[in-house]
Amino acid sequence: MEITDGGANGSERAGDGGLDTDEGTAPAGEWEREPHPSDSLRTFGAVVQALREHAGLSRAELATRVQFSKHTVESVELGRRMPDDDFVERAEAALGETGALRKAARHLTRGEVGLAAWFRRWARLERKAVSLCTYECRLVPGLLQSEAYARAVFDGTIPLRTDEEMEAQLAARIERQAMMRERPKVPFSFIVEEHVFRRRFGDADVMRELVGEVLARSAPRNVTLQVVPLQTGLHACMDGPVQILETPAGQRLCYSEAQRNGRLISDRKEVRLLCQRYDTLRSQALSPKESRALLERLRGEL
Repeated sequence: MEITDGGANGSERAGDGGLDTDEGTAPAGEWEREPHPSDSLRTFGAVVQALREHAGLSRAELATRVQFSKHTVESVELGRRMPDDDFVERAEAALGETGALRKAARHLTRGEVGLAAWFRRWARLERKAVSLCTYECRLVPGLLQSEAYARAVFDGTIPLRTDEEMEAQLAARIERQAMMRERPKVPFSFIVEEHVFRRRFGDADVMRELVGEVLARSAPRNVTLQVVPLQTGLHACMDGPVQILETPAGQRLCYSEAQRNGRLISDRKEVRLLCQRYDTLRSQALSPKESRALLERLRGEL
């Protein structure tokens, strides 16, 4: 299970939010240097370079067309940077609309363990989504975690992290959580298993604070929290955690996370199935009012 922040617990990685000064047109956090370029990044860069040279363009000329710096174009071609969606789309338009870059971009991964490049694509979509649904059966969803709970989660993650890495991950998580405060008109739905709140991370004070944070963050009218009680037994989402969002264009996408990997799902049939499972689970879980009452009782037991 990838716990570098984001996803269900969260897979936003340490270091999100860094922006090189020469990337004025790049969204914040999208252009960290890749300390260990992967084969897929090198291959993508080679394709960009080949298409650019075939089009008779210099790096500076391509940089002007894609509205990024020459340094960015060079870094992408050398596999040193993960291209964001804007770069891919603009490069496609500038280099003949072959479709090669879009297809290659789907398979990009980072070379350094724990960077969770697969989640970063989802995180970008999340920030623009018009609705977000989350089912979690392992940990309290990252958007609802208290700082102490998140710290306990990171502290127990293998491989072990340095203090600096942990602080960076916590900062990334807190930054992502701000999305809920900043988007009061976006519906957020959470369905969480009861045993998640009963599993101890830290002492009683940590868990009491966690439940208080969850109750506070699920109080706004645009946030719905439902708990799946222990006695429910088998239910519609037994295959594991899932997130579902709707884009401004009305497209629904899903994200599924497992041991050290995550998957962005866009296939319409698969998305439809996961949406049906989530909708069914809503009817199997406690109502929002009943869920809050359960959490209040759990907090009182601590």
